[in-house]
Amino acid sequence: MIPDESAIRNSSILVVDDQESNVLLLEQMLQNAGYKNVTSTMNPLEVCALHKEHAYDLILLDLQMPEMDGFQVMEGLRADPTDAYLPVLVITAQPGHKLRALEAGARDFISKPFDIVEVRTRIRNMLEVRLLYKKLAAHNRELEQAVAERTAELRESEARFRSLAELASDWYWEQDEKGEFTKTSGPVMEMLGVRAAPGSVSQADVTQGWDEHERAMLQAIIDARQPFLDFELNRVSLDGSRKRFRVSGQPMFGATARFIGYRGIGVETTYQVPSRGHA
Repeated sequence: MIPDESAIRNSSILVVDDQESNVLLLEQMLQNAGYKNVTSTMNPLEVCALHKEHAYDLILLDLQMPEMDGFQVMEGLRADPTDAYLPVLVITAQPGHKLRALEAGARDFISKPFDIVEVRTRIRNMLEVRLLYKKLAAHNRELEQAVAERTAELRESEARFRSLAELASDWYWEQDEKGEFTKTSGPVMEMLGVRAAPGSVSQADVTQGWDEHERAMLQAIIDARQPFLDFELNRVSLDGSRKRFRVSGQPMFGATARFIGYRGIGVETTYQVPSRGHA
């Protein structure tokens, strides 16, 4: 979308040339074209400080100047990390300097002697691009802020969920797509009779003592990537004691809809009144 005319006419422009006649000519031409925010300097040493203070939408920069030429000015402007877009339109009478100026960071160039139509056209085009760049940068900042806020909300929501899950259950758990525990809250390993030392959980630990019929039913649900609520499991621990559990879980999917595991809660119901259908 092209910026509106008012925004273009109110763009801030800095003219930099050590020749007063050139400065006056460019100022007059810009004013006649309707630009309302034009300033100038004949001292190239001031440019970096002025741009840092005013953040010009366009800098008309002469290349041939004493003390500090236009290439050195652009080098100083590029050193400022706050503005990744260098809004410089160089002015040169040397055809061989045009490519070098573009390589140094200039966006376009104006040839001397001035062609009024060319100057107006290039300035107009530069300002349109500059204002669109600023709009895009502002939009990106808004998106970054929105993403940061949404991420914070999701983290807070997850923290609340886990807190409530811990209050309503004996443990919270997450497993990856291979069925391996990745996160647990509470003594889940001890309750299940699985050795809790890192790297010590074997396949025998995971499968031993469970009711095979119940395990097969639960595995079928997991293979179908379906949620389950208050699913009852019975197990004979390694010490011979019998334990009863009730677990609930739901599948997790990544951004590309790929299955990445399960999360859920569980409680031990060994000492509660058995549900109908279990001894």
